[in-house]
Amino acid sequence: MTSHPGSKADKVDPVVEAELDRLPTMRIAELRTRYRELFRAESPKAFGPDLLRRSIAHRIQKRAYGGLSREHQHLLDQLVKAARAKPNGRLELPRRIKAGSELVRTWNMRTYRVVVLVGGFAYEGRTYKSLSEIASEITGTKWNGPRFFGLRRSSDRTAGDPTHAI
Repeated sequence: MTSHPGSKADKVDPVVEAELDRLPTMRIAELRTRYRELFRAESPKAFGPDLLRRSIAHRIQKRAYGGLSREHQHLLDQLVKAARAKPNGRLELPRRIKAGSELVRTWNMRTYRVVVLVGGFAYEGRTYKSLSEIASEITGTKWNGPRFFGLRRSSDRTAGDPTHAI
């Protein structure tokens, strides 16, 4: 589990760790009982011992050390929604560009450089809220900024040359 500084996960609880250590030796009947105690519901019939152990361990750790951050839970929810919309489709994780990164795009034989900031983007001495504003200024037409800078796919191919995105 990844912890954040100052979170409950910075301290290991020996009682919790002992319970987790017992899970591999528990019989399926004991696992189903423990599942019922933790989830206040019957375990799914399709859950074998491995999945029961994993579910129980997750619930124990979540209670003791905390769950996902709001940001990561939101990302997971988005991925689940996308998976349901396209059950056989390919899921792509959104890219996270760190502040200080530089995006480079050559367009109409000119190279453009944009620096990623914590709250926006810097281009030619000005700060912009979105890449789309910059792409539109460069091209003179409305553009999807992440697509223009090669950060997002356009149907089957990436607009622009993604090798220019640094």
